[in-house]
Amino acid sequence: MGLGFAIGVFGLLILFHAAYATIQYRGLLKITEEEFSGPPMNVVVELLLGLVLCMWAALAVPGKFLSIHPDSEENRIVSLPANLDFMIFNHRGKVFPMDMDVKLRH
Repeated sequence: MGLGFAIGVFGLLILFHAAYATIQYRGLLKITEEEFSGPPMNVVVELLLGLVLCMWAALAVPGKFLSIHPDSEENRIVSLPANLDFMIFNHRGKVFPMDMDVKLRH
């Protein structure tokens, strides 16, 4: 559990606190019988901070990106199967004309 995971948990806690503060704010507005026009500015700042922290953690926690080598034996799923009996070429595209110079009517 590295730094990225801890930052992600902290970002989630900030998002939960912003949600709780918004619920409290709406409850206060119901008591004072005022109209809800949006969350207060400090809640919006918390939401943005929590969003940035969660996005950073989502990009940092999974690990580093590895390159894909197309000729590797580990990437056999990329190649076509040896049995081509199950490949389907009968699809909705057959209703369109084969000539590309056909003009569409408006």
